[in-house]
Amino acid sequence: MVKKLIDRLRAGGSLSDEEWRYLIEGDYEKQLLFYEADKVRRRSYGTDVYIRGLIEISNFCKNDCLYCGIRRSNANVSRYRLSQEEILACCRQGYELGFRTFVLQGGEDACHTTQWVERMVSDIKERYPDCAVTLSLGERPSEDYEIWYQAGADRYLLRHETAVRSHYEKLHPPEQTYLRRMECLRDLKQIGYQTGAGFMVGSPGQGTEELIADMRFLQAFQPHMVGIGPFIPHRDTPFAGDAPGSLTQTLTMVALTRLALPGALIPATTALGTIHSQGRELGLKAGANVVMPNLSPPKVRGQYSLYDNKAYAGQEAAEGLAALKESVARAGYRVVVDKGDAR
Repeated sequence: MVKKLIDRLRAGGSLSDEEWRYLIEGDYEKQLLFYEADKVRRRSYGTDVYIRGLIEISNFCKNDCLYCGIRRSNANVSRYRLSQEEILACCRQGYELGFRTFVLQGGEDACHTTQWVERMVSDIKERYPDCAVTLSLGERPSEDYEIWYQAGADRYLLRHETAVRSHYEKLHPPEQTYLRRMECLRDLKQIGYQTGAGFMVGSPGQGTEELIADMRFLQAFQPHMVGIGPFIPHRDTPFAGDAPGSLTQTLTMVALTRLALPGALIPATTALGTIHSQGRELGLKAGANVVMPNLSPPKVRGQYSLYDNKAYAGQEAAEGLAALKESVARAGYRVVVDKGDAR
């Protein structure tokens, strides 16, 4: 039965709620699912693994997401924002190491005006025309997205978080709405960005029905990138006492996403590497094909604390790239110097 469902999903077919439920929570050998997802990933990308240089440009944020460690009401965060010179220095280091995509990620910081980001993108593209620039700066007016795209931004990451409105409202304060998040995602794709969505596995209030809705959303929206990681609680949030998402269920959702979206870029996330020492390698074997080492200045990495015990050293850092390459090779893949666009 499992193989039949996998084959139908891989062929672009639709599944009933009961069939989705079985694949997500059923008692069957998950290694079969991971094996089939890896076959699909190899058909689209071979054994190539793309590296992205993650630059966490600011931990100031106007939002108050209930799960996030840098939420505005957390007074225990030591706040910082990188200057343009610091960001360009990170890019210079990353380029020399072989990175051909830079990911500028940050909270929704009022100091990052439309013009500031536009200049930043233009400067990076002028210095490194053979590189892609990915932005992950939250919800902005469509006009901002358009200006940044014209300045040279190639991709935009904006996790949808959950495809169920009532669940979204459990994770965010009233001023942040599900409809606005979906509107931003549609704007990004219409403008022409390679657009990334995604969700946390095991977030508070999430059950199998919510995960089914996430899969149906991904099939309908067809994002170019999908970020999937386990929920990990942060001590200074309302969800501090909630249990983290499980490794197996996260790998299951990675594999199902690969089967449903054969050409998508799917990272083996830092959160996976945080909850399990082999999390990154297991993610790759379940269908992921991207890793995102941290290029941020070492002095600020610990301050971009979205969840507790976030990994940002060793193979999760730019200076650990040699060890990362060895780890990826042991898993049966190879890190390549490439922008790594979605197929």
